[in-house]
Parts: sequence; structure tokens; C-alpha cells
Amino acid sequence: MIELYYWPTPNGHKITMFLEEAGLDYTIHPVNISAGDQFKPEFLAFSPNNRMPAIIDLHPADGGEPITVFESGAILVYLAEKTGRFLPADTRGRKTVLEWLFWQMAGLGPMAGQNHHFGVYAPEKLPYAINRYVNETNRLYGVLDRRLEGRAFIAGDDYSIADMACYPWIVPWKRQQQNLDDFTNLRRWFDAIRERPATQRAYARADAYSAQPAVTEEGKKLLFGQTASSVRQN
Repeated sequence: MIELYYWPTPNGHKITMFLEEAGLDYTIHPVNISAGDQFKPEFLAFSPNNRMPAIIDLHPADGGEPITVFESGAILVYLAEKTGRFLPADTRGRKTVLEWLFWQMAGLGPMAGQNHHFGVYAPEKLPYAINRYVNETNRLYGVLDRRLEGRAFIAGDDYSIADMACYPWIVPWKRQQQNLDDFTNLRRWFDAIRERPATQRAYARADAYSAQPAVTEEGKKLLFGQTASSVRQN
């Protein structure tokens, strides 16, 4: 049984996609990041960066005490190793999947996240910042499009945690001011993953939380105004 601390963001969707693909039993504990749930002491005890997702594996492979994991990329690797799925065992295949997983963690996610921030949430629309991140998102789409030429999935013929990591960050392509039809290979890959039953089940799990009210001004302060001292106060 996996206890999943989750909110329906791209990083949250990564984990439900894996859990649904692998058929693992899991329970969702919602972490409403606009309401400040990420600052609760019981959550910070195992997610010290006050970010979701995080998991508790109640039945780890070593048979010992429950294991906690934070950071979505680390969770994907942990679950892949636990189940022996979606991460090749051979050195070269594993290397490739991890390269593209880290590419998403270090590039696609942060750059698209800043795209969302300055394009949607920032109180002042700054053309330089908007253009900077829209253009960088576009560049990264191009990198992924070229990688997918002649390949069914990012690492080759087999679906992997690299695909699960990247897909949720492409879902909001319109909000990122991109045109997916400009990227033929990326569009094909995107449509294939969208049609996977496990992807559809994962996104259906989000429905219970996606109907929450829009982020309030107070919620924006919680999300975007954090400092070391403000986190300690929560």
C-alpha cells in the first residue's frame, strides 16, 4: 500500500500515472497547496521542502519500517525499482531513462512552471519574463520533438518513467502559449499517452480536487511568497 500525498498538478499527476500503470494499491491524501496544507508539521516531517507529491510505502521491499520519499523524480525511481517496471535493468537503457527524467526535472518542469507563473499568476504582466519562458518552453518542446523522431517513447520502444515525468508538463500546452501541432513527433507521442487507460484513470482521480475554487490572493501569497522565515512561521 502506498500513501500518496497529492494535489492535481503536473508533478502530482506523474505519480498517479505510475501507480495506475503498475496496479499498485494507493490511498490519496490531498495536500491543498493553496490552503497551506504543505506547511503542516506532520507533512513537513517527511517532505521537508514543503512540496508535494510525497509518498509513504507501508510495505517496502526490504520488509522493514515504512519508507518515505519526497520529490517526484525520486518517487518515480523508487517505485520503478520497487516494482521492476518502467526503468530498464541494463546499464545503457537505465542511463537513457534517467537522462530524460533529469532533463524534465531540471528543464521542462521548471521552465514551464515559470511560464505558468508569469503568464497566469503574476500580478504584473512583464513582457520580458513572459517572452523568456514562452520561448524557452518552445525550445524544450523542440528538443523533445527531435528526440521522439523515429521512437515510440522517449527512451525508445518501451514506455518508461521518463514519459510519465514529461507528459503532465505538456498537458497544459495551450496555457504555455504553445501549438502542439507545430511538433509532429511530440503530438503523436502525446496522443498515444493520453489514450492509455492508466493515464485516463490517473487524471480521473484528479477530478475530486480539480473543482476547487480558483487560487485566491491569499493562496498566491502562500504559493509564491515563501521565504525561510515565512515557512518556519507556518
